Amino acid sequence: MQFWLEFFSIVAAIALVVQVVILTALFFQLRRTTESVNRLVGDLHSRVGPILTRVQILLDDTQPKISSMVNDASHIVYLARLRASPSGCDQLAPAVRLRGQLVQVDRILTGTLEAVEDAGAKFKHSLWRPVQKASALVQGIKVGLDLLRSRRRRRSGDEPREQQEEELFI
Repeated sequence: MQFWLEFFSIVAAIALVVQVVILTALFFQLRRTTESVNRLVGDLHSRVGPILTRVQILLDDTQPKISSMVNDASHIVYLARLRASPSGCDQLAPAVRLRGQLVQVDRILTGTLEAVEDAGAKFKHSLWRPVQKASALVQGIKVGLDLLRSRRRRRSGDEPREQQEEELFI
């Protein structure tokens, strides 16, 4: 009986050492993954920062132009109301000017929206892939821990074997 007690004590000690080695390896792998994610976030920040700065500059540049065009449009509407008769070339000049300014506003807004859409696509592409990989890693660790827990329960005999197998497939 003494031999079996010593034997199982040695087996339990070896199992504990193996668990410590596995947990240490997981710790170092998690640290490397964290450093990699931090590098990716820093790289993303360095790439997205200039794009957002350019978009902000573009928006700051277009705001006064749009305000000026809106003011000109309201002035044209005011002049059109004063001059009730639609004949005469001098009365059509403000409408032509307004049309030109509206075309210019359309071009500016289209360019701004394309720049914002491009920045959003780059942000989505640069950010979501690492996040999905990190999520998959966390899910894998969770499944591994659940598997280890279920094995411990099976060894201790707390649950019937069929119930344990069902939990693995759920």
